[in-house]
Amino acid sequence: MLKSYKELIVWQKSIELVVEIYKLTERYPKHELFGLINQMRRAVISIPSNIAEGYQ
Repeated sequence: MLKSYKELIVWQKSIELVVEIYKLTERYPKHELFGLINQMRRAVISIPSNIAEGYQ
């Protein structure tokens, strides 16, 4: 039995994806900070957040 959502492989992989998207978007032009960068980061962070929320 799992003790926490953090033990879920899908949650662990989603955190890896968050890290990769943040690294990728760091290289985007700064004028995209409040456009595409912000949208991509909010979207990717919602994945592990929703997994954790659904686990409860």
